[in-house]
Amino acid sequence: MWDVVVVGGGPVGLFLATELRLAGASVVVLERLERPDPDKDEGDRGVQARTLQTLRLRGLLGDVLRRAGAAEGPVYADFSGPPGEDAPDDLRTLAEQWSTQRLKGHLAFLPLLDEDDGLADVPAQAAVWQGHLERVLEERALALGAEIRRGRQVTDVREDGDAVVATLADGEQVRGAYLVGCDGGHSRVRRACGFDFPGDEAAMLALLATPELTDPAALTPGIHRTPTGLMFVEPPPGQIVTVEFGVPQADRRTPVTREEFEASLRRVSGIDVEVTGLSKATRVTDHARQVTTYRQGRVLLAGDAAHVHSPMGGQGLNLGLQDAANLGWKLGLVVAGRAPETLLDTYTAERHPVGATVLRNTKAQSALLRPDPHSNALRDLVAELIERPQAKRHLVEMLTGIGLRVPHTSSHPLGGRFVPVALGGTDNLGDLLADGHGLLLDLTGDRKAAIEAEGWRDRVRVSHARPAGLDDGPHALLVRPDGYIAWGAEDGDVTGLRETLTQWFGPALTGA
Repeated sequence: MWDVVVVGGGPVGLFLATELRLAGASVVVLERLERPDPDKDEGDRGVQARTLQTLRLRGLLGDVLRRAGAAEGPVYADFSGPPGEDAPDDLRTLAEQWSTQRLKGHLAFLPLLDEDDGLADVPAQAAVWQGHLERVLEERALALGAEIRRGRQVTDVREDGDAVVATLADGEQVRGAYLVGCDGGHSRVRRACGFDFPGDEAAMLALLATPELTDPAALTPGIHRTPTGLMFVEPPPGQIVTVEFGVPQADRRTPVTREEFEASLRRVSGIDVEVTGLSKATRVTDHARQVTTYRQGRVLLAGDAAHVHSPMGGQGLNLGLQDAANLGWKLGLVVAGRAPETLLDTYTAERHPVGATVLRNTKAQSALLRPDPHSNALRDLVAELIERPQAKRHLVEMLTGIGLRVPHTSSHPLGGRFVPVALGGTDNLGDLLADGHGLLLDLTGDRKAAIEAEGWRDRVRVSHARPAGLDDGPHALLVRPDGYIAWGAEDGDVTGLRETLTQWFGPALTGA
């Protein structure tokens, strides 16, 4: 029997497998596809700053960024509005700033330009082809000893005493002490286990495709807001995206036909374009749903299996990867018997509010894209407000993830914050957390903190060297494996350290 069965071999499932292996858990990944989807090698996914920091902790960032254009997206000379009209100022600015570090993201294509963002040398975002990201994560998972089984369609999941049984399409049964569904928005695991999944139906429909046009020059490359929606056009033979509201919705898995895409393109552009061929076509909506709990007994959910929303702001992939980062070390401690099962309750407690925030802001962004006069007036007002430094900073922190602070009991001002991580160089906190253990940074001089933590030496690494990024400040820090600071002290006061170690890493070793 496996310690953990992971259903779904996308980025979230693969990253979770690496985290579980770092924690010493045996893990098998069940993926329904026989081989990776080649379409994922084209079309990038935004990887935001907090996820880049997390990848840095595990020594994965270099491989990922070598296949990415950090903080760069498509840049076009002409971001025009409807034919014959000038580009709206917000879209023109977006085009001019996209390839600079000043652009930290966008809110419904309203650019967020911020130089003093606290990111240091962390790119606000990196454009990464999902297929490349999956290969990096799969290589690491395999190197750490995870087993990945492709062509395995899970048809049912049920708990059986102290195990969870996944039944495959061919009748094979795979048993694990725990099972995590990372199998996407149409999650079989979620449905089989009866997770409550409330939310809102879609109002927006976006069609994405690489079309063949009889007259490619009829459409100007760029982002166009029109009286009927929004259109994103890459230079031929690139991708075209149409966004509409109030049109009939089909199941997301329904293939997009040439006729459907042509009709949408004509409605949004106002031009009688002719589409003669279509490839790599898909549909995206703004339906928003989230499970009420991320755990039911021995079954847990992560990524799109737990929450679905529109892709506005490029937050979906990051939300799922951060789910995995939060869950992996906790589940690893539990299956190893080092921490009580109640530690898993903190997974929902910490990640559900983050998911709810993303659902809320993506729904707000959809509202700002509506082409009606009331929404346009609201958009103008929001554009004015985000020029205020405090509002802009809040949005940058929300969309990039750098503002996240996990619940904590520490009285230290750094409590709950992500540890400072330098993306370049050596001798920094990122290097000290690469093995997936906790970290106690003891700079007290008399090593009082290290002595207190001796009973957790199998789970927490101790360092007495001041790393880069902490030139001054605390005398001691306890950092969770996911990079968040659980406890801190000044002037050698170690009050509360043992209690915090027990809270996050379980009881001390016998006799310690």
